Amino acid sequence: MFCEKAVELVRELHRMSDGQLPAFNEDGLRQVLQEMQTLYEQNQRDVNEVKSEGRADLIPSIKLRHCCLLRNQRCLTAYLYDRVLRIRALRWAYGSVLPGSVQFHMCAEELQWFSQYRKSLASFMRSLRDGGLDITQDMKPPKSLYIEVRCLKDHGEFEIDDGTVILLKKNSQHFLPRWKCEQLIRQGVLEHVVS
Repeated sequence: MFCEKAVELVRELHRMSDGQLPAFNEDGLRQVLQEMQTLYEQNQRDVNEVKSEGRADLIPSIKLRHCCLLRNQRCLTAYLYDRVLRIRALRWAYGSVLPGSVQFHMCAEELQWFSQYRKSLASFMRSLRDGGLDITQDMKPPKSLYIEVRCLKDHGEFEIDDGTVILLKKNSQHFLPRWKCEQLIRQGVLEHVVS
C-alpha cells in the first residue's frame, strides 16, 4: 500500500518520549525515497500517454499517485524536522558535548547540523556581553545561589570564580555555586544532593 513506510517513520518518532532520539532510520528513509521515485516514474509514463494518446481514464490514477507523493514528502519532512528539533533540545539539555550514546543515533548530516548550531549559539552568546553570557544556564530560576553536589565519577580539578581549585573525586561532596556546576550535573559528573 502507498505511504505506509513514510507513516511508519513518523510513528517511530511519535512512540519515543520527548528528549529521546531514536536511531536514524536510513533504511526506512531510503525505502520511502525509492517508493517516491517509482510513483514519479509511473506518473511520468501515464502523463505522456494522456498527452499523446488522449487516455483520460489514467487521470484518476495520476492524481492518486501525485497525492501519495505529496504525503510521502510531508511525512519525510515531518520526520527530519522533528529530529532536528530533538537534536536542538539536546544541545540545551546536555550542553555543547553530546554523550556518545546520543551521537550514535545521529547520521553524519545531523552531527554536522549540531556542530553548526553549537557554533552559532556560542557566537551569539559571546556577542551578548563583553565576556559573553551563557544563556543555557539557569533554565529554571534558582532557589539558592549555592547547592550541595555529590561527584558521581572522577573528574579531576575544577576551578571556581574566586580561584579556588576543587578536586572532584567519586563520592566526594561539595558546596558550589549553582551556575558553575549545572553543566556538570547535566553531563552526569555531579548530582544535586537534596537535603
